[in-house]
Amino acid sequence: MMETEKLYQMLKKTQEAKGYFFNTDKERVFELLDALTANKNLYGYMACPCRLPANDREQDRDIICPCTYREPDCKEYGSCYCNLYVTREWNENKDAAEYVPERRPPEKQPF
Repeated sequence: MMETEKLYQMLKKTQEAKGYFFNTDKERVFELLDALTANKNLYGYMACPCRLPANDREQDRDIICPCTYREPDCKEYGSCYCNLYVTREWNENKDAAEYVPERRPPEKQPF
């Protein structure tokens, strides 16, 4: 848990400066951060915990968190696919949150 708290603090600082905020559901955020840490230990990189990595860094480059889909997802839906990173407005009005569809092309997915 200590590792997750450190990751939370570090990412919170760096990502908020870029306009991306953690979901206010801290339990959900910590579950996702734990999964990112597990993926880093397993694969050697923080693959998105909501997608199936191929265990090939080059093939998975687009889903290394923060993934390449975060920016367009947050612009269009106010949240990334996992709901880890969100806009300030999304956090203030979660009830209006829309489902974020998968943007990753099927050919990039391992199965």
